Amino acid sequence: MPGSGQSSNGATTPQRRVIVADDDVLIREALVHLLTRSGFRVAGQACDGNQLIDQARELAPDLVVVDNRMPPTRTAEGLETSQEIRRQFPSVGILVLSASVEVDQALELLSSGNRVGYLLKSQISQAGELADVLEQISRGGCAIDPTLVRELMTVRHREDPLTQLSPDEHDLLALVAQGRPDVRIAQLLGVTKEEIGRQVDRVFTKLRLPEPSTDHQRVFAVLAFLESR
Repeated sequence: MPGSGQSSNGATTPQRRVIVADDDVLIREALVHLLTRSGFRVAGQACDGNQLIDQARELAPDLVVVDNRMPPTRTAEGLETSQEIRRQFPSVGILVLSASVEVDQALELLSSGNRVGYLLKSQISQAGELADVLEQISRGGCAIDPTLVRELMTVRHREDPLTQLSPDEHDLLALVAQGRPDVRIAQLLGVTKEEIGRQVDRVFTKLRLPEPSTDHQRVFAVLAFLESR
């Protein structure tokens, strides 16, 4: 269907306009290829933060995909630019790609609100995977790299409530923290959506966390808990 694409589960999705920002031409072109194959419209390409902001202002994209390290210093320009885009264009979805997990930077970005994601570049290898992540962000959700969640969960304090969780509950908590909706978690774990809801309630009770009313609030409740440990 013209102007539409398919996610990895075969669902037709409306075409969304994306700007890709990466100073590495080969990586940028690879992302453009994956996005185009998935039915997205690449409205612009940027090689640094200033160019990305200018294009965001001119082209009004639905989403931006940003490398975390860009000129001039190649440290955290991508993250800083993403935060500026969030301030100037709050409706634009943001996906930051990083070569390695930088916990503090990732949490700073994720705390800026919904429609945001932080993933390792190594996680984006297929068109369907990238499309699913961007659709999740477009729908107002979050996409969080599993490696970041694992790093947050490895810290142990005395009387840590995480020690009360079974291995299966640890796996469930990690999926919740990644922003997976209940229906997707149910598919991954081979149970019903209703059972996932009951299991999440039990996990939140063990961690002494209030049960938020939305999936987005639930993600940030888990992240805030893990960050505070």
